[in-house]
Amino acid sequence: MSNLHKILDEKLVRVGVLGATGTVGQRFISLLSNHPWFIIHALGASPRSAGKPYAKAANWKQTTPIPSNVREIIVQECKPEHFSDCAIVFSGLDADAAGDIEGAFRAADLAVFSNAKNYRRDPLVPLIVPLVNDSHLSMVPQQQALHQPPLQKGFILTNANCSTTGLVVPLRALEKSFGPIEACFVTTMQAISGAGYPGVSALDIVDNIVPYIGGEEEKMEWETLKILGGIAEEDGEMAFDMHSRYPLRVSASCNRVPVIDGHTMTVSVRFSRRPPPSPQQVREALAAYTPQAQSMGCPSAPVHAIFVHEEPDRPQPRLDRYYQDGAGVSVGRVRQCAVLDIKFVVLANNVSIGAATSSIINAELAVLKGVVKLPIM
Repeated sequence: MSNLHKILDEKLVRVGVLGATGTVGQRFISLLSNHPWFIIHALGASPRSAGKPYAKAANWKQTTPIPSNVREIIVQECKPEHFSDCAIVFSGLDADAAGDIEGAFRAADLAVFSNAKNYRRDPLVPLIVPLVNDSHLSMVPQQQALHQPPLQKGFILTNANCSTTGLVVPLRALEKSFGPIEACFVTTMQAISGAGYPGVSALDIVDNIVPYIGGEEEKMEWETLKILGGIAEEDGEMAFDMHSRYPLRVSASCNRVPVIDGHTMTVSVRFSRRPPPSPQQVREALAAYTPQAQSMGCPSAPVHAIFVHEEPDRPQPRLDRYYQDGAGVSVGRVRQCAVLDIKFVVLANNVSIGAATSSIINAELAVLKGVVKLPIM
């Protein structure tokens, strides 16, 4: 255990949650309520919720009760002055509100870890899946330096779209073992919780599949390139290279299905390497994959970044979505593809690793790597 781990185990880091009464905000609160390093210090929501104890402001929709240490916290408006004592601010805001609010918090020199889409395409903002590309944290100092005025502690860091998250974890493991992937076809079967609350109408989703989720396919195809790509330097400035050294084509088809939690995907890939790896080599590489979030000791990281199922009918959302508290990814049915090289099935919990859990592990990594400047309680 490092000295920093020892300090964090003894002194808690104050954090805040924006959009605290929404479904993503509630998930943040559930995960943070017993966190070994972080303590919830401030909660932010809309003006109509501000001034109320959290238990009265939130229409709680989680499967566990509101944590007792949060029930009486007075909800504030999402203004930086109410969060000035927080080293980290988690944002579960809807995209309609997130852009201006998160920008204001960064300008106030606060570190923002966002689940919203607003800054994912920003050329200075890392888009990080913590089991994949924590090296992109190296972009934060440039983001701070180029901000006007320059920042000492503030930045924005986003996690990925929930379906993208499940896809890129096995893709990273395969590229690490076998070199570049040049083509990927993915078809998603996405849970209704991904649409938020109240979500898809029962008349639309019961006894049905909806073969369209607005903007989802474009997100998957674009975000995958930013996440799996590297960082290039030119004329003293860094930029995300969008996997341009080894062009990767991604074709996504996204569907909403009558499952509550857990996005399932069928994936086919073609490797640049010839001959391609065998299904058994792929299984072994997936099972052995160990990201830095595990090796550095992030408390919210899963024991297995990728759990490989040998059964022919797994993974399944009802059976496998909460394995490891939904912090890892499940893969099964690894086999040869007659069109590309290898095909397999992926399951990722969209409300855990696909949302709040990713932001929390990102923050843990940022603390361990010194990207977050700590005042500790």
